[in-house]
Amino acid sequence: MKGEHLFRSKYKSALTNCALLNNLDEETNNEILSLFHHEKWPKNTCFLNHEKFFFHFYIILSGRVKMYQVEPNSGKELTLFLLTKSDVFDLFCLLDGDKHQVYYECLDNVKVLAAPMTELRSWLNRHPEHYKNLLPYAGKQLRSLENYVSDITFTDISTRLLKLLIRNVNDKSNTLELINDLSNKELAYLIGSTRAVVNRHLQRLKQNGSIKISRKRLQVKNLSLLLHLLENQKLANLKI
Repeated sequence: MKGEHLFRSKYKSALTNCALLNNLDEETNNEILSLFHHEKWPKNTCFLNHEKFFFHFYIILSGRVKMYQVEPNSGKELTLFLLTKSDVFDLFCLLDGDKHQVYYECLDNVKVLAAPMTELRSWLNRHPEHYKNLLPYAGKQLRSLENYVSDITFTDISTRLLKLLIRNVNDKSNTLELINDLSNKELAYLIGSTRAVVNRHLQRLKQNGSIKISRKRLQVKNLSLLLHLLENQKLANLKI
């Protein structure tokens, strides 16, 4: 009992922004947390076995995990989501009970809470009113995926890169977060491009003073200029 109490008290505050545990009273929060245990995954750990995520559900405590697809013939990779603290997966398996053919890789040392999928699904089926907690998160992910597909299909690489940079700037501090230390290859996976093409566009942004590149880290120096460039790019695309 003492161990369970310490576990709940340790992670309850860390999960206040998690969609699954949002707006729960203390008793319900403790009840659902009792289904989880703690796991640590080293950086660069890859999960290629879909069974793992069919049988377990995860909440990220710290670190970044990319969810990606690989084209089997060409080996071309595309990152669908960059998941971080308070994100959950695999939401598709939880909701529909089917296997999800995607891959995951840890970009940092990652800490997660894990629960058996059957137990969590059973708990939600006994308390269906709590499914509503997942709906805004699922809607946000679907909207993000819709925008992603639209960009990959209709916009050029320069526009995609500008959107990626601007989207990951913290509104309060104006600093680039989440992607600031990713390699050009990982940035390319996020926008459906190649490392060489991304590097070329980044160098142009560096030359015009909108970003700074140092020690494999990106910094946004002039957000207003990035926004201006994006607007001009949109206008140019409309004229084509």
